[in-house]
Amino acid sequence: MTAFTLADLDRIVRERAAASPEESYTAKLVAGGPARPAKKLGEEAVEAAIAAVQGDRDGLTAEAADVLYHLLVVLQAAEVPLEAVMAELERRTAQSGIAEKASRRPA
Repeated sequence: MTAFTLADLDRIVRERAAASPEESYTAKLVAGGPARPAKKLGEEAVEAAIAAVQGDRDGLTAEAADVLYHLLVVLQAAEVPLEAVMAELERRTAQSGIAEKASRRPA
C-alpha cells in the first residue's frame, strides 16, 4: 500500500497552480478559467466510466487517477479547499446514503 494520499496530491496541485503557466500544466489549466479544468475533468470522468464498463482494470486505475487530479485542479480554480469536500463527505457518512439523499431538497 502506498503512503501517498489525496492530501499529498492536493498540496502538489496547489503548489503547481501557483507556478507559471509556461512551466506547469496545472497552472495552465487554472489560467484557462473555470471551464478549462472542468472540461478536462468531464473528459476524464467519461474515460473512467468507459474503462469501468469495459472491465479494463488498468485503464480504470489510470483514468481514476486522472479524475482525482483534475477534480483537485477544478477545486483549486474555484478556491474550494479539499478540506471542505472532506468535511461534506464526513457529514454525509454520518447517515446511510438513502437517508442522506432523502434529506436533500428537490432540484
